[in-house]
Amino acid sequence: MNKLIILLLIGLFLNVQVFATQVPDSVITLQVDLKKRVQVIENIGSSGCWFSEGIGKYWPKEKKERIAELLFSKQFESNGQPKGIGLSAWRFNIGAGTLEQGDKSGIRDFRKRSDSFLNLDGTYDWTKQAGYRFFLQQAKNYGVETLIAFSNSPPINYTKNGLGYKTEKDYQSNLKADAYGNFAKFLTTVVKHFDGLGLHFDYVSPVNEPQWDWSHKFGEADQEGSAWRNEEIFRLTKALNAEMDQAKLSSKILVPEAGMLTYLYSRSSTASHQIQDFFGKKSPFYLGDFKHVAKIVAGHSYFTESNDDVLVNTRKFLADTVKKYQVNYWQSEYSMLADGFREGQKTDRSAMDCALFLSKVIHTDLTIGNATAWQFWNAYEPGSALVNTRYHLIALQGNAEFTDGSFTATKNLWALGHFSRFVRPGMTRLLTEKLTDSKDQADKNLLVSAYLDDMGKLVLVAINSGMKDVKIKIDLKNTSHNYKNGTWYLTTSAEDVNMLPEKISHLDHRVSLPARSISTLILE
Repeated sequence: MNKLIILLLIGLFLNVQVFATQVPDSVITLQVDLKKRVQVIENIGSSGCWFSEGIGKYWPKEKKERIAELLFSKQFESNGQPKGIGLSAWRFNIGAGTLEQGDKSGIRDFRKRSDSFLNLDGTYDWTKQAGYRFFLQQAKNYGVETLIAFSNSPPINYTKNGLGYKTEKDYQSNLKADAYGNFAKFLTTVVKHFDGLGLHFDYVSPVNEPQWDWSHKFGEADQEGSAWRNEEIFRLTKALNAEMDQAKLSSKILVPEAGMLTYLYSRSSTASHQIQDFFGKKSPFYLGDFKHVAKIVAGHSYFTESNDDVLVNTRKFLADTVKKYQVNYWQSEYSMLADGFREGQKTDRSAMDCALFLSKVIHTDLTIGNATAWQFWNAYEPGSALVNTRYHLIALQGNAEFTDGSFTATKNLWALGHFSRFVRPGMTRLLTEKLTDSKDQADKNLLVSAYLDDMGKLVLVAINSGMKDVKIKIDLKNTSHNYKNGTWYLTTSAEDVNMLPEKISHLDHRVSLPARSISTLILE
C-alpha cells in the first residue's frame, strides 16, 4: 500500500493531462511549480432533483439521514475513511406545480412532477416541497458552503399552456408575455422566504437548458422544462435583478445553464453564442451591468465527451472565450446522459468503468476548461449500483409509491468525492510540467491535477484508467515547505475500497498508481 500511496502523491502535482509510458520500469518526472497558479475553485456539488421529495418526505429517518451523510459529511470513520463526500454546493429545485396536476400534468413519471410554493389563487404554501426542504436543511446543517436555487419551468400559473413544459416546438419560452415580472417576483419571494429561515441561497438560476423544446411527439414530457431565446433570458434576468434589488437580497443570478457547452460560445440557435451575447459589452443583451448577475457562465457538459478529442477541444474553445470575456465557467450539471461513457463498447459498463469516465470528465473540465465549479446532476436516482451507473451517485430501489426503499452508494459517489471532499472552496489549481520525454508511446490513461490552499496544504487527485500501474516522480518547485508526510485515499473496483485511507510517513518522491484506480493524496 505504501507504494501505491507514493504514486498518488506524484499525481498531486500534475494538474494537466499526463502521458504515461507503457514500459513498467520507466518513470515520468513531473514538475509542480507552486507559483504557477490557475483558477480558484469555488465549489464542487450536486443536485437533489425529483427524487428528494419522496425520500425526504416519506422514507424512514435513518435511511434519509444516511443518504444526507453520504453526500454532505466531512467527518471520518474510526479507520480514517470519509463518512461522506463533503459536497460544497447543493442545488435545490424550485418546482413549477405539476405535482398537484397529477396525470393531467403530462409528465409521465409521477416522481418527476414537482410541487410549487405558489398556489393557483396566488397565495403561498411553505409546507410544500417537504422532501426537498429536508435535504436543503441537511446540507445547511452539514455546512455545505454554497446553496443554489434553480427553476426548470415558471409556475404553471404563469405558463402559456398551463403546463410545466412546452408542447410547441418553436423554441420560445413557455412564460406568458405579461408574466415576466410575476415570475421574477415569485423567485424573489422564494429566496427571501428561505433567507428568513437561515437557508440563504447564494445563487438563483431562473432558466435551465434553454436550447431544448422539452416536449415529446405524443404531447408528454419527462420533466418540467421550457425553451428560452437569449432575448427572453435577458428580459427575465433584468426583471429578476430589479425585484431582488428592491427586496434587498444579496443573492446572485446564475445564467444561462446551457444544455451543451458549445452553446456557450458558438452560434447555432436563438439560445447560443451566450457568453458573447450576455457578457459582450456591445451586445443588446449585455448583463454585466446588472448588480445581481454573477460574472459566471453556467453550462452543462452533456454530449461533449463522445471521444477524447471532443472532450478536450470543446473545453479549450470554452476556456479561451471565457478568458476573453472575463467571466468564470461553472460546469453546473452533468451525468452520463449520452453514450460517450461506453467508450466504444457495446456491452454493459461496470460501476468502476463509469467512475473512471466520470472522473475524466471532471478532470478535463477543471484542467482544460478551467472550471471554477463542478456539479453533478442527480445525487440519487432509481437504477443499478453495479452496471451502467450513468445517472446517479446513489442508486435507489423504491417501492411502487416511492414511500420507502433501499439505496446503495455507487463508485460514482466516491469518484466525485475524490474531488469534492478535499478540493475545497478557495483552493487554487496548480500547473505542472513533464520534464522527461519518453521514447515509448504516450498513455492518456493517467490524469492528475494539483491544488493548494492558503495554509500550504497540497492536494493531488490522480486517475489511472489503464490496465497497468504507472510510476511517477515529482519535482516540487518554488516551495518553502518540506512535504514528507500525508494521507493517501484510494478507490478501486474492490467493493470495500472506497476512498480507503493510508498514512504516509515518508515520501521519496516516487509513487506507483495502481491500474484502474482513483486516488487523492493530501500533504499538509
